[in-house]
Amino acid sequence: MRIAIIGQQEFGKAVLEALVGRGDTVAGVFCAPEKPDDKPDPLRTEAEQRHIPVYQLPSLKTAEAHEALRGLEVELGVMAYVLQFVPQAFATVPTHGTIQYHPSLLPRYRGPSSINWPIIRGDERTGLTIFRPTDGLDEGPVILQKETPIGPDDTLGSVYFNRLFPMGIAALQEAADLVVSGRASQIRQDESQASYLGWCRAAEARINWHNHIDLVYNLVRGCNPAPGAWTTFNRKKLFVFEARKHPARTFAQVKGNIGAISAINEQSILIAAQGGQIELIRVKYDSGKKIPAPQFCAEAGLDVGAVLGA
Repeated sequence: MRIAIIGQQEFGKAVLEALVGRGDTVAGVFCAPEKPDDKPDPLRTEAEQRHIPVYQLPSLKTAEAHEALRGLEVELGVMAYVLQFVPQAFATVPTHGTIQYHPSLLPRYRGPSSINWPIIRGDERTGLTIFRPTDGLDEGPVILQKETPIGPDDTLGSVYFNRLFPMGIAALQEAADLVVSGRASQIRQDESQASYLGWCRAAEARINWHNHIDLVYNLVRGCNPAPGAWTTFNRKKLFVFEARKHPARTFAQVKGNIGAISAINEQSILIAAQGGQIELIRVKYDSGKKIPAPQFCAEAGLDVGAVLGA
């Protein structure tokens, strides 16, 4: 089939490679303009290397954008990791309209950080949705969904890169075939089950050691690798990227004051929190590199009893 891709980054690139690899024609690519300090967008560079026309327009609401898409004469638009607003007038230009990938089980977790929040909230499953975009954010009718479990030690990185990324590429191809062949069903989202959550950024990623260890651990998992859960030491951010939780079963297992280092071991350090201890394995202090937590303690001069986040 003849397709236009609207997207960016590695996911958009992977979708392009998959579609071309199975014999589809990608007639053009629409991706957001890079900022001056940004790295080259992988989707843009891949498309240019394949001599596929690239349109980097500041808005897809304009007549210029609509005419560019109309001129490609495509059967289907495929949205693969899109941060620009795509209006209905643009999405309906292709003969069979447009389909969009979203990494949650819609209508739950509409919004831009839909992989972070299920992990942070301790959910045991998540998934992806391929749907028809509308002018409402992540509100269009569903074509297909795929589920995947969230293990107790899964992170944002493991859920996305190991499962939702490859599953999404395959699901977009499956949905494209259903739509173009006329076999796709479109199920209206149940608004009574809908939820919208905004960005998970630095403010949301700050660790409160007075929270229960389950909440602290889930926050670390849901922010690894981005945006990175963090605490403070000496008024600078200390990011936590690898951790484990150790629930206290008895009063004798409660060690130290909340937020205090209770032990420094060869491979990790332990921090007291409500309900047990959080073991920090890899951290990043301020603008430095990721290092083992004991190395950070040695370089910063921290001993047992030092309090983080104060």
